[in-house]
Amino acid sequence: MTPDQYCEQRAAKSGSSFYYSFLFLPDDQRRAITALYAFCREVDDIVDEAREVSVARTKLAWWRDEIARAYDGVPQHPVARALAEHIPRFKLPRVHLLDIIDGMAMDLDHTGYASFDELRVYCHRVAGVVGILAVHIFGYDDPRTLEYAEQLGLAFQLTNIIRDVREDAALQRVYLPRDELARFNVKIADLHAQHSSDDLIALLRFQTQRTRDCYQRAFAALPEIDRYKQRSGLIMAAVYSATLDAIERDGFHVLEQRTRIPGWRKFWIAWSTARREKRRYLSGQMAVRSK
Repeated sequence: MTPDQYCEQRAAKSGSSFYYSFLFLPDDQRRAITALYAFCREVDDIVDEAREVSVARTKLAWWRDEIARAYDGVPQHPVARALAEHIPRFKLPRVHLLDIIDGMAMDLDHTGYASFDELRVYCHRVAGVVGILAVHIFGYDDPRTLEYAEQLGLAFQLTNIIRDVREDAALQRVYLPRDELARFNVKIADLHAQHSSDDLIALLRFQTQRTRDCYQRAFAALPEIDRYKQRSGLIMAAVYSATLDAIERDGFHVLEQRTRIPGWRKFWIAWSTARREKRRYLSGQMAVRSK
């Protein structure tokens, strides 16, 4: 199995919403973003699956060294070998790959966050910088596109936090800020209940509005000149937004069930969004030519 095949298998097996957005990319970009996604999965699984914190720290330290080896051209792991091929071509900043590892390590040090400002640091490391790396792979002309990527990554992570309240609580992790839990009279113990309380539903409604505001800020920051290049991010946003909408339609009963978008619908959303963005791009090109 080649490094690219390993990464492809890793991405496909996850069933992630991200995977569907990769399908509409040129081959070189698809291989690069798939390698980046596989890297994120590797380091995330270290933290999620480790039974001993010391073992997880050792493995994350190994990955920090492996990133150095990737930039030196001598990686060992198949994911790092796949990623190393794309580092010079897409000018992927080393600091951002290390930021991702540091973000995963925060789950070993923190079981919760006092405020949204603290949570935002975590979201930046595990999601915002992933968006920035994706922008480097997709290409951009306007530096404002980096702000779009940061905001979109934050929106994705906040969507995950809302969706995964029950699963995270089972792992003794609470990503809902403690000051906001207090404001809505929600206790940590409430997150382990069998049913979502009215107070928790009100809190999640508040979190959802914040998340939607992040999506809107991301879209507002994206310059038209880079919009078509960033169509994969827009596909991801469409799928994630559909997840957020489904959670709201279900009444924010996240403790009773985990809201899932079936694969066929993810593909449909991805295809229709890609088609819409292509039409918008072609229409813009025709308008330019007619001037």
